[in-house]
Amino acid sequence: MTITQLQYVLAVAEHQNFTKAAQKVFVTQPTLSMQIQKLEDELDIQIFDRTKKPIQLTETGKKIVNQARNIVNESDRIQDIVDQQKGFIGGEFRLGVIPTVMPTLLPMFLNNFIKKYPKVKLKIEELHTEAIVERLKEGHLDAAIAATPLEIDGIKEQVLYYEPFVAYVPSGHRLSNTGKITTESLDVDDMLLLEDGHCFKDGILNLCKASRNYDGDHFQLESGSFETLIKLSNEGLGMTLLPYLHTLDLKESESKNLKMFEDPIPAREVSLIYNKSELKMQIIEALRATIAGVVKGAIAFQNIKIISPLNNQKSSK
Repeated sequence: MTITQLQYVLAVAEHQNFTKAAQKVFVTQPTLSMQIQKLEDELDIQIFDRTKKPIQLTETGKKIVNQARNIVNESDRIQDIVDQQKGFIGGEFRLGVIPTVMPTLLPMFLNNFIKKYPKVKLKIEELHTEAIVERLKEGHLDAAIAATPLEIDGIKEQVLYYEPFVAYVPSGHRLSNTGKITTESLDVDDMLLLEDGHCFKDGILNLCKASRNYDGDHFQLESGSFETLIKLSNEGLGMTLLPYLHTLDLKESESKNLKMFEDPIPAREVSLIYNKSELKMQIIEALRATIAGVVKGAIAFQNIKIISPLNNQKSSK
């Protein structure tokens, strides 16, 4: 049994196709098939049921894949230990970022990070939280930036910053003549929301549930971007909530529609999350330090209440 054979098994388990798996690991399909067959012969079991399309894991195969993933991760740790001992910060690093963080946070730190760590080859994907967690567990991402707490076994979280919710209230709205607003004044029936799959939407719904102004069935409209929500709000279709960093780049004509919440200000917790195996921790720490350095000056709120995407709410002052 070899590490290479286990890597081939993981590739087939992921793609459910020998040809695609071979392309993934840069070998010919006959070579990959031969090595997997050799492993099955050695173990005297079948890992894959080849009679099904797409190819499926047998029940024993599922257990082998879980163990193979652990073994491959641990073998990667050997090179990781060497890199850390040498103080080397480089190589490929796969980072996932949720859509409501990507457009505001990335421009703030990416250029600084690339200049400071030119040997790191960052591969960044915009993904929803569910896909991020799945890819972290499968080893297809090294780390991710997401709204937390997630409280998922096998996933570690390092808080980067707390980002307040800010209300965008157009002229003529029932709250347009108020100063700071309260969570009790929110009504989900006149609020524009992001579409399903965005954890920022889940946070807003939790906020509305907490204030008891939540029905669960009445949404005026859902969209995939904050820009669309703002435009619709300007047309008088309702108010919306934005993450604080997103408000920094609004036009002056739009900034006048922003309203802060009374203390404690509802906020989301944004963290760097990664697998419990803690591979490439030197790069993860470099990312954390770089992001913390640039965000510190942009967000400086003292009295906030964290709104969890999972309904677990906690306070931070």
